[in-house]
Amino acid sequence: MTRVLVIDYGVGNLGNVVRALRRLGAEVRLSEGPEDLNWAEKIVLPGVGAFGDGMAGLMARGWMEPLKQAVATGIPLLGICLGMQLLFEESEEMGHHRGLGLLRGRVRRFPPEVGKVPQIGWNRLEHAGSHPLLYGVPEGAYVYFVHGYYCEPEDPADVIATTVYGIRYASMVARGPVMGVQFHPEKSHRAGEQILRNFLSL
Repeated sequence: MTRVLVIDYGVGNLGNVVRALRRLGAEVRLSEGPEDLNWAEKIVLPGVGAFGDGMAGLMARGWMEPLKQAVATGIPLLGICLGMQLLFEESEEMGHHRGLGLLRGRVRRFPPEVGKVPQIGWNRLEHAGSHPLLYGVPEGAYVYFVHGYYCEPEDPADVIATTVYGIRYASMVARGPVMGVQFHPEKSHRAGEQILRNFLSL
């Protein structure tokens, strides 16, 4: 079984992610501290809520450098929803906040012209490239989103899927061992399950 460490940094309900991974046969541990990274074969950084609160939680629990070091050794890391946003360099959510900087780019608020913000509900994934996370995921598959901010990668090559909500934005990103999904795969039925299965298979 693949050993997956789910990072608990005080933001969001992690239970659904843990259960989804266990249903797929992973051995899952909810983190108690950075020392748990020594056990992990893969890392999941979930989360809902504000970017600043998320970064404060990571810093208070001592995760910043250990996460960067783990990724530098090649351990795959999947950020989910807020977790994907935290992978980037900075966010404009409620002020200016620095992120983990594992991916180049920033997090921006949806412009008013998109309509209702946050986006809550089902929307389509459109493939922007070939990546193992997308194996078996149909073009146009529907997944479940809850977010008012979106990621703007500096390098378009980091974008592996996009979604349209008033504007087209990056809904899946990847560079080396660092990957992110803006939606909730644990709530996205078959498509989400397939993406998690692909992550476990990396």
